[in-house]
Amino acid sequence: MRTDCPGGETGDDVSTAWTLILTTLAAAGLVMTAAAAWSYRRRRYAVVDVAWGAAFAVTAVAAAVTAMLVGAPGGLRRWLLVGLVGVWGLRLARHLWSRVVRSAHDDPRYEQLLGGPFREVPFATVVRKVFLLQGLAVALVSAPVVVGLGTETHWWWAVALGVVLWAAGLIFEAVGDAQLASYKRDPDRRPVLDTGLWAWSRHPNYFGDACVWWGLWLVGGVGAGWIAGLATLPAPIVMTWFLAVATGARPTERRMEGRPGWDVYAARTPMFLPHPPQSRAQRRRTSS
Repeated sequence: MRTDCPGGETGDDVSTAWTLILTTLAAAGLVMTAAAAWSYRRRRYAVVDVAWGAAFAVTAVAAAVTAMLVGAPGGLRRWLLVGLVGVWGLRLARHLWSRVVRSAHDDPRYEQLLGGPFREVPFATVVRKVFLLQGLAVALVSAPVVVGLGTETHWWWAVALGVVLWAAGLIFEAVGDAQLASYKRDPDRRPVLDTGLWAWSRHPNYFGDACVWWGLWLVGGVGAGWIAGLATLPAPIVMTWFLAVATGARPTERRMEGRPGWDVYAARTPMFLPHPPQSRAQRRRTSS
């Protein structure tokens, strides 16, 4: 997967690329297969959310070891990427693990998607529409990481900028998750969480997640040069679409509609991209 050959890709480059792609698919498939078995045992769709973060971490490690074994370039950036993906993926898996284990309810997004609770849907349908699709999504979104694991670094400025964006996104996501968890534990909570980062965005955790993957695109894709950056650009776009539209913010919005205080909160707070909270005077004008 070298990108600095004046004569274009060599046979070894193509072979290495396919080896890393197959490794990525195999690693994602292994994690999702194990998660599907666990899901069947617990009769819970939400198990896939735990597997989502873990699959990225396992995939990065597997692809990095494979790249090292086949002699692909990578150096410091290879293990930097493994660390960045591992920290993000394992934090997310750990956070969602507690939700799956402790909660008595499944994720309503999947019940809506598949037309009913787990026990009422054929398991083959669950595997196909949940675990298979998310395993393929892991492989697609991992493209900048896989490229970065098997290429030399051309633009260190992109790597540095990506690490900064990754760190900002991780902080935003982790703090947003912690504030939401604290809100849910409060027996006297208000109908809508509208403080902290949730006063800046209606979905700060999803926004932070998107920033993490745009940062990884800079480190892995753009860091390998402009061709690799363009080739892997669909990955962060797809991840952002998942988070903002397909499975993240938009379905959550539909569930929140009609809750007391939600309309006023939604009118003054952006859905995804954060901005500073409105002043009291602005809030009065919004609610009037």
